[in-house]
Amino acid sequence: MRKLLPILLLSGAMVVRGQHDPQRNASRLIATEDFAKANKELAKANPKERETHFVNMMLALKKDDLKSAVEHAQQALDTRLSFSRLMAGPRELLPKLHATDAYKKWATEYPTPALIHGPMVGSVTDASATFWVRTAEEAEVEIRIGKGRARSRSSKDRDYTTTVRVNGLQPGTEYDYRVYIDGQQAEAENTKFRTYPERGSGGKFKVGFGGGAGFVPQWERMWDNILTFDPVAMFMLGDNVYIDQPEETLTQHYCYYRRQSLPEWRRLVASTAMYSIYDDHDFGMNDCVPGPEIETPKWKRRVWNIFRENWVNPAYGGGEKQPGCWYDTYIGDVHFIFIDGRYYRHRKGKVGKSMLGLVQKQWLKDTLAASKGTFKVIASPVPWTVGIKPGSRDPWDGYPEEREEIFSFIESKKLDGVFLIAADRHRTDLRTTKRDNGYDLFEFESSRLTNRHTHSVVKTEGLIWGYNKTCSFGLMSFNTTRKDPQVKFECVSIDGQVIHDYTLKLSQISN
Repeated sequence: MRKLLPILLLSGAMVVRGQHDPQRNASRLIATEDFAKANKELAKANPKERETHFVNMMLALKKDDLKSAVEHAQQALDTRLSFSRLMAGPRELLPKLHATDAYKKWATEYPTPALIHGPMVGSVTDASATFWVRTAEEAEVEIRIGKGRARSRSSKDRDYTTTVRVNGLQPGTEYDYRVYIDGQQAEAENTKFRTYPERGSGGKFKVGFGGGAGFVPQWERMWDNILTFDPVAMFMLGDNVYIDQPEETLTQHYCYYRRQSLPEWRRLVASTAMYSIYDDHDFGMNDCVPGPEIETPKWKRRVWNIFRENWVNPAYGGGEKQPGCWYDTYIGDVHFIFIDGRYYRHRKGKVGKSMLGLVQKQWLKDTLAASKGTFKVIASPVPWTVGIKPGSRDPWDGYPEEREEIFSFIESKKLDGVFLIAADRHRTDLRTTKRDNGYDLFEFESSRLTNRHTHSVVKTEGLIWGYNKTCSFGLMSFNTTRKDPQVKFECVSIDGQVIHDYTLKLSQISN
């Protein structure tokens, strides 16, 4: 592969502040009982924001200061914090609050739902769908679609979550559904979804994707914005909640719960099939290289379990024996292949550098070789293009041999219709990589869904366009019913404006 000299192309005003918000930062310090620093961090936050009141409540509970905890909880409720947040958790802190007279009084004044988070729909096929929920207590959860019913039970061991699989559906059909908790219908918005076109058949559909979803309240409207474009699926490709503390479960729970409690998020996930992979800020720390071992560091499996408790993917790597977040799915005749760039990433050892690890890399090759997809889309948490983050070994530039191995495999098998999508860089780009022995590889990258922090657009040789002025997401509109099947790439701003577009035809990426 030719070496490309990176040149920085500045596009839009740069934001000096980092991505991480003071409430998240304070939660990390509360988890480690560094109370003085937690107070200093909270002093940077907007004192009127309900999240500031909520985290101050967490701090007071951790210090066993119930009087202050009740005061902050009341202030949070006064600023329209949903009462369900005081039920959801982090549950390792809330029993102290729940024992107070104030909480018992609130429970009679505010709606106390049995359904805390969700429903989230995912793992959709042409004949089935799976629904994820979190309940207030362990409960029987039932999904009803027409006369069809399917049940499961939420469990304390899975943080009061469960998934319910509904089979026997028809391809390409819109369904309404209802959620019942212990026999009582739960209140939920936008409970409708579409099954996929018949597997292997041509179709027309839209898929959204992105990463970089730091918690910024004024930009959480992004989820409603995505919904207006009516995608059948939404791919979250990493840095989905920004935790950066793999050793402490309190921070992980806090970061998931505050997003899952938002009505904007709940409206999107109730009707749009969700798929996710993690990246460094969700799995470990910034640019983490955790190593090739399954159980080392010790936090790996615990982080993986919490990730599974909060999503509804078709699979999670190789399961309990080989944990990870790689999997694949079809929508009609388009094959989407998701890879895990963190769990087994290593730079030392007898097997040399690898982002994927041996087991996952073999799975990727086998999956590609067996693919029947008209288009084959490989979704990575980090970009593939050379020079996309100058001087960094965190993207695929840090693993050039493995990248070349994968690209050469695609060419050796003469696989048509392969293109790449990725996240990590806080902007939306479309690029190509020239190949001497095959067609150009297109890469569509987007990772500023709700982030405050922005990255400059880096001008590589294959840059088609890039955008970083506002938050944005990537939208792919497939039409595989055409004689020359095509996918239209669009960069869509948080205000619903299509900033850039490009139509890629199958004939452009065929041998």
